Amino acid sequence: MENNKLDKRTKWSYCIGATGRDMAYALVSMFLLTYIQYTMKLTVAQYAVISAIMVVCLLWDAINDPMMGIIIENSHLKAGKFKPWIFIGVFLNSLIIICLFTVRPEGWGFVAFFGVGYLLWGMTYTMNDIAYWGMLPSLTSDPGERNWLVTVQGIFICIGQFSVAGLLPDMVAGNAIMAYRTAAIVIAFCFIGFQLLTVFGVKERKRPEKKRTLSLKDMFHIFLRNDQLIVIGIACLLFQIGNALLIMIGMNFFYFEFGYSVGGSLVFWFTIMYGLGTLISEASFAWLSSKFTRNQIITAATIITVIGYMLFMSVGYILPKSVVLLNIIGFLIFFSQGAFNMTMIVMLNNTIEYDEVRFHERHDSIISAVRSFATKLASAVDQAVVALILIISNIYAISQKISGLEIKAGTGELTSENVIVQADKFIQTADAGQRFILRLGIVAVPVISIGVAYILIKRKYIIDERKYEELVVEIKSTNKK
Repeated sequence: MENNKLDKRTKWSYCIGATGRDMAYALVSMFLLTYIQYTMKLTVAQYAVISAIMVVCLLWDAINDPMMGIIIENSHLKAGKFKPWIFIGVFLNSLIIICLFTVRPEGWGFVAFFGVGYLLWGMTYTMNDIAYWGMLPSLTSDPGERNWLVTVQGIFICIGQFSVAGLLPDMVAGNAIMAYRTAAIVIAFCFIGFQLLTVFGVKERKRPEKKRTLSLKDMFHIFLRNDQLIVIGIACLLFQIGNALLIMIGMNFFYFEFGYSVGGSLVFWFTIMYGLGTLISEASFAWLSSKFTRNQIITAATIITVIGYMLFMSVGYILPKSVVLLNIIGFLIFFSQGAFNMTMIVMLNNTIEYDEVRFHERHDSIISAVRSFATKLASAVDQAVVALILIISNIYAISQKISGLEIKAGTGELTSENVIVQADKFIQTADAGQRFILRLGIVAVPVISIGVAYILIKRKYIIDERKYEELVVEIKSTNKK
């Protein structure tokens, strides 16, 4: 396969298109459970069932990802291999997002509605997600071009995530129902707009038609035969389990450490650190890759991440309880996790050429689906961990009292100011032990999972810069024959 340089329109249309996708994904993955926790009056049993539904749906979604990869791999459509699925997925998924944050039956009726809606959300997002990520390695195998794409794409991913994760928490306290509803509508339309830019702006590369249609059996064979894909796939899963937990449970942390009245604004500043840390690490990835090996980058990222979480755990116990200190620690964690994530994306994409050299077949969509599979499976684990922490610590029971206040605010029975004052009184009933359980969950899971991911990569992953260059040269030589 030739390493043709990409035109600027394709490069920028592909990378900018990530913004809306990650706005939509951040809204659902980071805030849907919080929206339910703080705006729906549900029993512990109903909340536990909803959490279980999320876990089951995400597990199914993880299985569905590689199946979607098979469907895309077998697609022979005039509009291209990837674009039709990006287009269909974004419209269906946007509609479901709006429904999830606006339709509000009560009690078990909401549980049933949520089960159907969340399942459809995952399946329609998969259509878009697998096609979008599968497009990346298909555009170029040139290491410089691929690093550029991953770097710039990472910047726009960060912008999308930050615009939601940073701004939304400061808008919801005292007016949560309307704030979430408005955000869902705006973000859904942004999702559509940015993805249409990718659909109409990217020029897909033509590839030879495959001689046979791939089956599910072929899919599993492709996974299992590629030892490097197995290694980096498991590492991706472990990393993603630890990567998202701090942001997912961050609102509860700041509410119960500093109060409902100021928690939202503190989450805003903490998310700025998330945005800056991730953005700087991703923007500098191409430069870092030119100065250091991927092995060196991921080693440094792991060390900084572990140190950051240890410092986070000690704030208020050993270190002073300082918002400024928490933000500095947050920046270190998010910067290092961003560098780790960028390195893994390149490592995963490089297994495509590894597979092509060994077996003389190229399967961009199927192999790229492993990243989405790992992310969805990790989300299932995280949702279960979050729900377990909130229920065991009794934080959920206290938050349900606040939910009752937000419901009254939505009907006009209480003002926003009254909600905030009464909510702070409820939060003050949480004792030190409950807060410690919350903090321990935030720290222990990421340190263990990211540490094990690093050890696995260090011991088993062999496609370094030199090995990848050899793979690309061999592919070019084969294609010239």
